[in-house]
Amino acid sequence: MSYKHGIEVLENPTSIIPPIESDASVQVVFGTAPINLAENPYESVNKPILLYSWEEGVKNFGYSDDWESYTLCQSMDATFKILNVAPVIFVNVLDPARHKKSVDKKALTVSKGEVKILEEGILLNTIKVEVNNEQLEKETDYMASFDRDGYVVVALLGDHDEIEVSYEKLDPSKVTELDVVGGYDVTTGKYEGLEVIDQVYPRLGIVPGQALAPGWSHKPMIGIVLDAKIQGINTNFNAMNLLDVDSETVISYQDVPAWKNDNSYTSKQSIVCFPKCKIGDKVYWMSALIAALIQRIDAVKGGGVPYVSPSNERLPITGAIVGKNTELSLDQGQANFLNGAGIITVINLNGWRSWGNNTAAYPSTSDVKDRFIAVRRMFNWWGNTFILTYFDKVDDPTNYRLIDSVVDSENIRANGFKASGQIAGAKIEFRQDQNPITSLLNGKIQFIQKMAAFTPAEHIVNVLEFDPRILEESLFGGD
Repeated sequence: MSYKHGIEVLENPTSIIPPIESDASVQVVFGTAPINLAENPYESVNKPILLYSWEEGVKNFGYSDDWESYTLCQSMDATFKILNVAPVIFVNVLDPARHKKSVDKKALTVSKGEVKILEEGILLNTIKVEVNNEQLEKETDYMASFDRDGYVVVALLGDHDEIEVSYEKLDPSKVTELDVVGGYDVTTGKYEGLEVIDQVYPRLGIVPGQALAPGWSHKPMIGIVLDAKIQGINTNFNAMNLLDVDSETVISYQDVPAWKNDNSYTSKQSIVCFPKCKIGDKVYWMSALIAALIQRIDAVKGGGVPYVSPSNERLPITGAIVGKNTELSLDQGQANFLNGAGIITVINLNGWRSWGNNTAAYPSTSDVKDRFIAVRRMFNWWGNTFILTYFDKVDDPTNYRLIDSVVDSENIRANGFKASGQIAGAKIEFRQDQNPITSLLNGKIQFIQKMAAFTPAEHIVNVLEFDPRILEESLFGGD
């Protein structure tokens, strides 16, 4: 140890602000990731993995700025960096055993004992290094690792001027819509793609609040299947899904409602987003930002209860685009046109903000519980919570103690949310006319619960009227 005399200054890495946590709107995001950069590339395929931080995301999935190839990375950025919320669940559908290609042997010049292979997606365990057609031994003759940009650096332990390398690399272009849709593989006994959402609660003990696939959900087959999968998750739970309009081909906002209807993006459980958003040079499918925004609102404004609308909330974006990179600025009237078709968008009014309260079911339905996003999410959450709270009562003896415990507990719970201003009110009853003896003999009991969630104050009107008496009093009425 060197002798020290004087003043020394040390620096610590910049502290990362812990993300705000919310369980009511946990995202389940499907897509592709640069898993060659992950600690265990072959262990993160078609598995729901829970993440609480950026570091956990990089560790389990890697990271790349190539969001077109690796779609999960935009949600990682939106969730942990832009909106700073947690947790999030990722499902990577890119399988390095199938979605790859081989790169034939090529000669590279050694510089200062190293060779950098300027190609992304390399699977580190597939690299072969040769000198004069003689294969070198890893760890003995060379070391291979990734640099901070995701490129492989081969460090030679001997004196060589040139080496030949071959390897396999990820090929995200081989991932198809069918890979994302997935299914159940009877040969392996594994769930794949969107089917994995049924594994979230059994594996992680978390009920999904939102499901999305930015970079994929603008494809109608995926959007329709995604909507179907979040209704009756594990036969019991419901969640919202966030879908994107194909804003790369739908350029005019006037054409968006027709595209939405033609492709059946019309579910009460869907939130349809248009167009894309950007922050500097980074371009996001809007669903990635809105899902993270909803999760933040639930935590910051809702107290963990999803009763606040995601509309008219600040978004830290710098623009909206259609096509490849065409700026789009909607005025309030144009944005309202989209809202009236069940589409949420963004407007720049004293800063960029989300704009729209309606689910994709609007205007086909005017039922308040299916029309407004905030009310629909409250009904989903209320039902999911009821199941989780009283599941232990299933198979108990059908007696008054069981019935009273559910009625009393649920009414007390509802009164608490009402007192907090999170619902207008709720009441549960057990009625004899809804529970005939035939149902009781078959082990079925039925409650009826009426609940009113607050609707968003979507239209505030102030009627101005000129009053001559006020003018008269001002001129002649007093001191």
